[in-house]
Amino acid sequence: MNGAQLSEFPDDSEQLGPSVSSLRRRALQAGELSAVRTFSEGFLLKFLRARDFDEELSLKLLLNYQRWRRESPEISTCLSPSSVIGLLNTTYHAVLPQRDHTGSRVLIYRIGQWNPKDWTAFQVFRVSLITSEIISTETETQRRGLKVIFDLQGWSLGHALQVNPSLARKISSVLADSFPLKVRGIHLVNEPLFFRPVFAMIRPFLPDKIKQRIHMHGADFHDTLSDFFSPAVLPPEYGGEGPSIEGACQDWTNQLLQSETVLQQIATHPTGDITITNALISEEQEPEQLLEG
Repeated sequence: MNGAQLSEFPDDSEQLGPSVSSLRRRALQAGELSAVRTFSEGFLLKFLRARDFDEELSLKLLLNYQRWRRESPEISTCLSPSSVIGLLNTTYHAVLPQRDHTGSRVLIYRIGQWNPKDWTAFQVFRVSLITSEIISTETETQRRGLKVIFDLQGWSLGHALQVNPSLARKISSVLADSFPLKVRGIHLVNEPLFFRPVFAMIRPFLPDKIKQRIHMHGADFHDTLSDFFSPAVLPPEYGGEGPSIEGACQDWTNQLLQSETVLQQIATHPTGDITITNALISEEQEPEQLLEG
């Protein structure tokens, strides 16, 4: 049975037991994880599904994730949505309520809503990490991954000065090989010419697979985004027929605030069991059609 087939089994399936046990054993034997004694089944499944049950790649990803957390405590030890509520209330970020036709989650970031005088790039990146931790608990997202739309309208010199090479490396590391999520597509819209130097800092750290999934749409994005997303998924502001972007942002902000306790558990003990409650976003309607991403 191949990895893609294993990924389709529910979390409590006996078919997944041997892979989970094997990865747990190898993680417990890893020297750099000697201080960690508990690896819950839910935690391990995130890494197995992110690498289609290839145990070698799953272990490498797990080690990278733990290393990233150790090296970035300024971000990873604080996953409180309340700490960035002012930024979230600007309607800066949303996870859209409906998945795309492949089953992927769709995330939108509106850079123009981020005032660099009020919020540092590290705080902005914390928003991404908070969302990533929450959606990585969703079984369907573990299987189908995510796609991201970055709306760069309003990008300014003030934004550019916030993104130094160290932060660029951290961002690219999470995108590439340090977080248990499959990045299926990165779409840039309204990107100005002076965004390119920042992108040039991030690009060298990205693997070829991710580079091939980056699409630049420019100001005429309404027509080209429709090649990747159906109208039912996107907000009207992005050429779709879904809920407004402001409404989607507020709904997701509410979901994050309701997940504060879960996020606190992840921040303090990421490898252990977490208490999933109805505060976490529920799985919405089935995607139109599930395709291999």
